[in-house]
Amino acid sequence: MRTPPPFQVTLQRFGVWHGAVRIVSGLGAAVIVGWVVLQPRSPSLWTLIAAGCGVMAVLGLGASLARSQASSLRWDGMAWHLGPAESRGDEPQIGSLAVALDFGSWMLLRFTADAPVSASNQRATTPRQLWLPAQRSGLEAQWHALRCAVHAPRHAAADAPAEF
Repeated sequence: MRTPPPFQVTLQRFGVWHGAVRIVSGLGAAVIVGWVVLQPRSPSLWTLIAAGCGVMAVLGLGASLARSQASSLRWDGMAWHLGPAESRGDEPQIGSLAVALDFGSWMLLRFTADAPVSASNQRATTPRQLWLPAQRSGLEAQWHALRCAVHAPRHAAADAPAEF
């Protein structure tokens, strides 16, 4: 089986992702507030403090997840490359890409950067993972090619010549 041909796309629209993060964050905060309001007895000061901290944590996490920058994503036939949109064609990070969620017109992709080797002890450090929301809106002409590239099987080891 062949690997997909080289492919380049700039991910820059995140409306679906932002909407989903807002809904989940709002529901999380509402659950905590509802739990406090529906207590059979008057909640203690510590319960109110814990609930307030929980609401702030949920909303803060939602705000951090909603931050998205335009990214350039490129498949060169061997590996995925990721970088800021202005680095198109010369993306600094190399790694692998996996589909975490696929809803047809929206996908959540997980980019795992290759583990860099630490200069001090020559050991590989933990690879960095980045989550990339991708939606069809704004990528209509490239959407099918992106889906084909991310879902295509990788047989690099099988395609490479055997070494003895």
